[in-house]
Amino acid sequence: MASTLLLSYKIPLHRFQPSSRLSPNSDPRNLESISYFGAHPRHGISNKLHLKEMLFQGQSVCSYRLKAISSFSSEDGHPISQEPVQLEKNKSYEQWDSMTAKFAGAANLPFLLLQLPQIVLNTQNLLAGNKSALLAVPWLGMLTGLLGNLSLVSYFIKKMETEAVVVQTLGVISTYVVMLQLAMGEAMPLPHFIVTSIVVASGLILNFMKYFNLLNPEIWHFWEDFITIAGLATLSQVMWSTFIPYVPNTVLPGVIAFVTALFAVLMGRMGKLSDKGVKFLGLVSGWTATLLFMWMAVAQMWTNLLNPDNIKGLSAVSMLLAMIGNGLMIPRALFIRDFMWFTGSCWGSVFYGWGNLICLYCFKSISREFFLASTLGFLAWIGLTLWRDTQAHGLSSPFTSLKQLVFGPDH
Repeated sequence: MASTLLLSYKIPLHRFQPSSRLSPNSDPRNLESISYFGAHPRHGISNKLHLKEMLFQGQSVCSYRLKAISSFSSEDGHPISQEPVQLEKNKSYEQWDSMTAKFAGAANLPFLLLQLPQIVLNTQNLLAGNKSALLAVPWLGMLTGLLGNLSLVSYFIKKMETEAVVVQTLGVISTYVVMLQLAMGEAMPLPHFIVTSIVVASGLILNFMKYFNLLNPEIWHFWEDFITIAGLATLSQVMWSTFIPYVPNTVLPGVIAFVTALFAVLMGRMGKLSDKGVKFLGLVSGWTATLLFMWMAVAQMWTNLLNPDNIKGLSAVSMLLAMIGNGLMIPRALFIRDFMWFTGSCWGSVFYGWGNLICLYCFKSISREFFLASTLGFLAWIGLTLWRDTQAHGLSSPFTSLKQLVFGPDH
């Protein structure tokens, strides 16, 4: 995530390495500290004269614009890996930077309320003794979403994106409440719920301690290894189990993924992996968390197709809030060129939010006006996001923004 920042004056730079731990007071942007070393006295004097000249002219040594870069992993996608383009601040860039951060923070509200309509609806069905209505909410889909949120909490803690950490934490808590209701309504096996509860409690405690700089680094590394292994095994098994009875009922996919992930992690621990192998393992961990979150939408839509009569147990307001919450995260992900975050947010908006609204509309569970208003509003938001990002980065086309997101700033 480190990068080299060059000033317009030729002043030697000395890299400052921040602590690997994170605290609330940590500066989220790794800036380069300036030091003046020279093998010859004249070099040192020359450097000082340059600095005095800059200060005399009213120029700040830190007044440069930062530019975001592309990311496929948690190590490269944050604005701390940026390069100066000019000393004068780009107002459009800074304004959009501030606004996207606020949008990501504003996503807390819809995500806080996301599962509330579903929780209320489930409560009504439980009180009425209508446990079959809870089958409209697939527990496998909720499980993948919950584990995805939990893994993404760790992902965003490393990226120092506080707003996203809060959003994912709220997702974990609200989804867990829904799973509790499913267990009470016998729509989720009790042993699976107990194991899930232990993992969720442990994960939240460890992430909380990491955020406030209270966790031993070795314990954190163990947690990262655990979510890599457990996440990959769970994803493989849940993807397979979603399509039962059309595929054989077996745990073989999960076992194969578990053994493969365990072997890779052990090889990494013993230093047997190359640098490319270590980087690939990090990519697997991050993308597994994203795919876990993304599969929640697939499981829900598959359930809708198999049991259309139970779609009345699905809350339209929850689907709308999912579309809005994920949509508010899209501008920030695009701005900092985090392809992984962008993919997950777009998928959540399009397939879990808007996609389920399509299902509800097709089965006449929502009005035409509600569906059209939601669709037009979402399309307008995507268009605004692409337009403003293009302006902020000084690009000629929105397609250039997307190209940089996928391939990097040099394309």
